[in-house]
Amino acid sequence: MTSSPSASAKKALTGDQIRQKFLDFYAAKGHTILPSASLIPEDATVLLTIAGMLPFKPIFLGQEAPKVPRVTTAQKCLRTNDIENVGRTARHHTFFEMLGNFSFGDYFKAEAITWAWELMTTVYGLPPERLLVSVFENDDEAYEIWHRQVGLPKERIRRMGEESNFWTAGPTGPCGPCSEIYYDFYPEKGLAAVNLDDDRRFIELYNLVFMELNQDDQGRRTPLKAKNIDTGMGLERMAQVLQGVANNYETDLIFPIIEAAAQRAGIQYRKANAKTQISLKVIGDHTRAVVHLIADGVTASNVGRGYVLRRLIRRIVRHSRLLGINERVTPALAQVAIDLAAHVYPNVRERQAVILSELQREEEQFLKTLDRGEKLLAEMLAPLKMAKGKKRVQSRLSGRDAFLLFDTYGFPLELTQEIAAEQGIGVDVAEFEACMAEQRQRSQAAHETIDITVQEGIDSLADQLHPTQFRGYDEFSLTTTVTAILVGGHPVTTATAGTEVQVILEETPFYAESGGQIGDRGYLASGETLVQIHDVQKQKELFVHYGKVERGSLTVGDRVTAQIDLSCRRRVQAHHTATHLLQAALKKLIDENISQAGSLVAFDRLRFDFNCPRPLTREELQQIEDQINTWISESHPTCTSIMPLTDAKAKGAIAMFGEKYGEQVRVLDIPGVSMELCGGTHVHNTAEIGLFKIISESGVAAGIRRIEAIAGPAVRDYLQQRDRIVRDLCDRFKVKPEEILDRIGQLQAELKTQQKELEHLKAELALAKTQALLEQAKSVGNTSLLAATLAGVDPQGLKTAAEWLLNKLGSGVVVLATQLTSEKVNLLVAASQDVVQRGVHAGQLVAELAQLCGGRGGGRPNFAQAGGSQPEKLPEVLELAQSRLKGLLES
Repeated sequence: MTSSPSASAKKALTGDQIRQKFLDFYAAKGHTILPSASLIPEDATVLLTIAGMLPFKPIFLGQEAPKVPRVTTAQKCLRTNDIENVGRTARHHTFFEMLGNFSFGDYFKAEAITWAWELMTTVYGLPPERLLVSVFENDDEAYEIWHRQVGLPKERIRRMGEESNFWTAGPTGPCGPCSEIYYDFYPEKGLAAVNLDDDRRFIELYNLVFMELNQDDQGRRTPLKAKNIDTGMGLERMAQVLQGVANNYETDLIFPIIEAAAQRAGIQYRKANAKTQISLKVIGDHTRAVVHLIADGVTASNVGRGYVLRRLIRRIVRHSRLLGINERVTPALAQVAIDLAAHVYPNVRERQAVILSELQREEEQFLKTLDRGEKLLAEMLAPLKMAKGKKRVQSRLSGRDAFLLFDTYGFPLELTQEIAAEQGIGVDVAEFEACMAEQRQRSQAAHETIDITVQEGIDSLADQLHPTQFRGYDEFSLTTTVTAILVGGHPVTTATAGTEVQVILEETPFYAESGGQIGDRGYLASGETLVQIHDVQKQKELFVHYGKVERGSLTVGDRVTAQIDLSCRRRVQAHHTATHLLQAALKKLIDENISQAGSLVAFDRLRFDFNCPRPLTREELQQIEDQINTWISESHPTCTSIMPLTDAKAKGAIAMFGEKYGEQVRVLDIPGVSMELCGGTHVHNTAEIGLFKIISESGVAAGIRRIEAIAGPAVRDYLQQRDRIVRDLCDRFKVKPEEILDRIGQLQAELKTQQKELEHLKAELALAKTQALLEQAKSVGNTSLLAATLAGVDPQGLKTAAEWLLNKLGSGVVVLATQLTSEKVNLLVAASQDVVQRGVHAGQLVAELAQLCGGRGGGRPNFAQAGGSQPEKLPEVLELAQSRLKGLLES
């Protein structure tokens, strides 16, 4: 590959210089430089920020008015759709930076094209003879600008089809042609037979999108009134060209991470083979990605963004192991990535402690998973690998086995596929997905739904009504006008007694659920009409009051008295202010880096989720509780004020990480204790809370802890309930309150003794029954086969029996079944190692048997268990087991 003349003729630009020159160039052209948006997008239809234009999508779709006509950004982006190509090609990445300039109805093609050319050739110094451009096949305007205004020879302008050079926002909406600038690594090959899709010769550096059309649901395209410009230049690609390196990974944006990984592995990147270099590139790419994901508030989990993060971390660890790095590695590599990015993205430095602790915790957890999963997977793959050398009985690992690894051991499907592929074995992904679907069906009971019809009804009213005016900070009852009524999500004029309604008022004292605080309760009244309100939600600046017409009728235009339930409001206020005190106590006593990860402020309790890598001790929880009650007893006043967001942050006000705030914010200050951005309702003085009590502390996700607590009147309710329980225990045990624990201890000791005696008797009975089963064993060649029921034993007893029988039989297979209840059975298959090598797979066999009796299960090739729900099918199960095993052993 020919290096860039600009890179070899003078000192190459750094990645930081390339980024800054782009922003400075467009700032000089009247663009406002905006900071990168978070990787967590505001657009709920997208999991992550995948393109530089995504933060401006509402503007391009006409949903928001632009604040300035021209902007330029360096936007963090993350994609995982090409994750398998990372490290294998020169320029595929998960995390990357997209440089862009945008026009919202301001300039258009002529300026976008001529400025792009000026930037590429004058600012970055790329030789014109190394640049080619593409235009949409029907875009004569762009073609003429490139040829006549820029002066590019026609042979350097290529017309291309809709697939590569036409952008659409979706099936409907804004769209338009593109023009792309390509760099030629081998200009000496000439222009006779140019193929811009040849990524060995060409690299696309800059994409200019001309949004000039709107596409309707029939596919018809009409001109837009306001035409927009959306461009994108991959920073890593431009750095590859300007720094004259072979691929994006060897630029100064990523290579320091690769070098750090290579040093820990005791190898040199330049001298490493292709496979080793791929692992180093994966580590370099993924390390940048995980650092920025955690910095932007993503926590590792098994769903959504959390799963993306967990998968990337695990790939780093896996590839580190392939390089022979057996020590903890992710925090050290992340530190390199943080040092590279902190001056551009300050949040990675601000969140450094969180990033490093999250990575350390995830890596340690995965190493345990990796050890268990790799061992079990090796056992599953062994017979398949042996079969390849014979007649290849099975070419793929079963999906049920892959699901067992995932469901029981947390071993990712992608990792199972990767390890199996290294041995030339596939995985039955369809069967895996079927197992996942079964699991999702079983969890549907915990599913929450949203009333879409109400949302659609609100959407239809949003443009017709003024935003609801909230007066509830100072007024708890007021007279207001009914502006809309919905029944079943559809607007109506009148609702009569017995009807469930959603009511919108001109003004309201009712707080709408927001910021973790639930909505107020209360009533609407007018003459004989009474509407009980049980919830309030905010949708598109409208407060929707959910309730039921108890008597009379309610009509749009009615003047009503809106009254909140003062008892409920006092309870929720106590819990909300107590939540602020809780966060302050955690920061003071546990770790100043602790931040909120979620909350619920209800009438009967509060719930506070926070980032912390470990459980809190009883002593720490008591210290927190004591500190909060001290603040309560000190009668601190609470002060609220409205101020610009920048001023609030300058004063030290805490903002919930990832929350979106307007330019003006409401600040709740408890002087000397806490200052937070908050729109909720609060007590006027901490003394109003009365008392605070922690109920529980638990983990809800990796690195996320949850405290549930009560305050104010809820503490009285709690104490009264506990007092009733203690009195009842005293009556039952005939003891005093202080003697309850001793009495329980005595009962536990007696029960433990009786259980041991019972287990001993069960074991003796099981052994006697097991010994009797030996006579039922049959010979198939030189192998013993035993398939029988064993009554009156639990799953552990079944396992013990199988191990004893297999030991006595030597070479053989044991299939045992037991009925646990009238609707529950347990199955077990155990095979000696020589039988496994002949093609018997206990896990696959037990899964098939379980299906026959309404169950599921799986396991290792030599040992597996399963459950079922149809005891009446056990005779058929044992008959099928004998048939299958005879077929395998006689073949």
